[in-house]
Formats: sequence, structure tokens, C-alpha cells
Amino acid sequence: MVEIIRKGELPAPDAVPARLREAAKLALAMTLREPRPAGFPLLFTSDLKLIEPGVSFLHEHGIQRAHTSDTLRTYAEILYDWFDSLEQSGIPWSEVDASDLIAYRDRMLKRPSPHTQRPYSVRTINHRVRGVLRFYGWAVRHHWLASSPLIERAEEFPIARAAWQRRNVARSVERSLFVLRQFEGLPRPLTSAQARELLATLLPPYDLMARWQLYTGLRLSELLRLKLADVLRDPEANAAQTDEPYRVIEVVRKGRKPGYVIAPASLLEETAAYIALHRTAWSRRAMRRRRPSMRAQLFLNARGMPVGKSTYQQNIQRTARAGGFKAMSHVLRATFACWLLARLEHLARGGAAINPLLIVKVLMAHEHIDTTDRYLRAVAIDMPVLTEVLERLLQTEDAS
Repeated sequence: MVEIIRKGELPAPDAVPARLREAAKLALAMTLREPRPAGFPLLFTSDLKLIEPGVSFLHEHGIQRAHTSDTLRTYAEILYDWFDSLEQSGIPWSEVDASDLIAYRDRMLKRPSPHTQRPYSVRTINHRVRGVLRFYGWAVRHHWLASSPLIERAEEFPIARAAWQRRNVARSVERSLFVLRQFEGLPRPLTSAQARELLATLLPPYDLMARWQLYTGLRLSELLRLKLADVLRDPEANAAQTDEPYRVIEVVRKGRKPGYVIAPASLLEETAAYIALHRTAWSRRAMRRRRPSMRAQLFLNARGMPVGKSTYQQNIQRTARAGGFKAMSHVLRATFACWLLARLEHLARGGAAINPLLIVKVLMAHEHIDTTDRYLRAVAIDMPVLTEVLERLLQTEDAS
């Protein structure tokens, strides 16, 4: 079975046998170009042979191109699953044909995930298939392979493009016979009652984190990157601005792009109270127990450690389920977008010279306007009217 072994630190000279201490000293003194940091994923076969093309692919994207740790983890998981599947079938990676990738895709359609025990979503299957195609395209460009049937076959049977699309759009291997047809559902924002129930039930610091997403539309990764210095006020620079209704907070967006959010004064007041009470107490507890001090991160848990992505997601899901509805962290971001867009649309109909879609695109940090348009379509669906129509239909059926 394929294994992922994380790169470790070089041992100290006194931690190795005496005959190897001189070599350990020399190893520590060596300087390497673009060294792989500790924790970098290394792929090995079942007989512990390094899968060199896979590691080179991860090295280029994680070190040379400086992608985020989440991107590196995603690529590593895709390659791990693909090479493990090939090894179990006894197929060399360089001899893969189109039928092998189709069999890999169809197996995910028929079998549940071994980790979650739930069926794979079409989005997950397409994401993995695209990752495999991207890897083989990279392998051909970097001469690990002279050619690949996957790339040739993908370009041979592209999905027909709509007539309105631009002619100069490059043909992509991701639009091929390997990728399943995928329909994206519209965002389903929380109602006001559901949002109030969620915020009232969540425990600190998760209630404040949910407020930040509801009030600013931050992605979860962007929320976890918030630093204490990002929200603390400079008393000298802002002494005369204590009554401002909002503040512009600089944040690091997806893909390390600089951006900002507009935080209302009420949210900043709640954040200041959390810092003064909970965060300070939890930081002192961590220091008493000799845990590493986390002075930079804004959101800490009761142990004084940075809040983890999975823990926050589980708290959101569990609390929403107890309230009788479903929610995840991204639903909070979608709720912000839909509420804001509905309000801006109301102002625009009243004569305000604004472009609601463009404003939401900027505040949500979307790269493409089509992504923001999904929220416009969700807002266009008047749920109270639809509910009334359904109730009347049911009453008519009961009467008949």
C-alpha cells in the first residue's frame, strides 16, 4: 500500500551513534537550494521505494511555486489515492490508459469513501480526476513521460462548447470524457431565526468566529489566518475615531492575495471583549501548563491553542443539527452574501447609483463574476412566496 511519510528534521550529532556523529555535523552544515521543510509529504510504494515523479510534482507546486499548505495537502491526497489505486491493481503509473482512469472514476461512483463511509460527491470525483489529468500533463511537459494516452484522449473528445463562448478560449483537458457532468446548486442562506439560534447556542470562541463570517463574509481559511494585530486598535492613531460605525480590516485572501473586509463597530466591540476575557485567560492557562504561547493568532480554544478547522466545522454542524437545520461554515459566508445582495438590490431599485453584484464580488473576493451571480439567483427566489404557493396546492389536493 502506498504511504505518505512526512519529512523529518535532521538529527542532532549527539542523537546518533558515535561513528555517525561527524556525518551528522556535516549534514547540518550543508546548505541546500529550495530545501523541503519538515513535514513535507513524501510518497513511497509498499516496498518503500520513493515515487519520484509524484514527489517532484509536489515539490514544484509546494516549494517552487509557493502554493499554500492546503493546496499542497490536496495534491498529496489526490496523488496518494491515485498511486495507491494503481498499486492495488498492479498497473505501472507510466503505462496508464484511458480505461484505467475511467475505472478509477467509476469505482468512486460505486463505492463509499473509506474515511467517511459516505458516497463520493460528483464534485469530489471530478476534483480527483482533474488532479490526475493535471499530474500527467505536468509529467509530459517535464519529460517524465514522452506522451500519455490520458492527455491525448482528453483532447480528442472534448465536450461541445456553447455557441456563445469565446473562440479563443484554450481547450482544457479538464473538459473531457473523464469528467462527470456536474450541476452546482444555489446557495441556501440561513434565515434570521436560524442565524440567531446558531449564534446564541455556540460556545466561545466559535460564536464570535461565526459572527465574523456572518458580518464580513470571510472564508474559513481567511478567518483562521486573522491575527491579533489585525483587529487591535492603535490608541494613538485612532484616538479621535472612537465613534466610527465600522473599520476596514486588512486580511490575506485565498491564494495569498491581499484584501480587506468591513467590520462593524458592534463586531469589533465583541471581539475586544473576547480578547480581554476569554483569550487572555486561555493564554495564561497555556503558559501555566508550559504550552507554547500563541500570541499572534486571534482565535484560541480553551487550551490556549489555535482553533482548528475541523473543530470549528464540527461545532457549527452539531449546533445547527440540534436546532433542527443544517449549516456549515460556508453557509455563513453565503448568508452574508445573500443578505447583503438583497439589501443592495433594494437600494438600487430605490434609485441608488450602485452595482449590487459588483459590490458583493469585491467584498466576497470572488475572482469571477459568475461565482457572485449564483447568489443573485438565490436571492431572486422568493422563499415566502414559494411556501405560500405550496401550501395552497396542498390545501387543494386535500379538498379534492
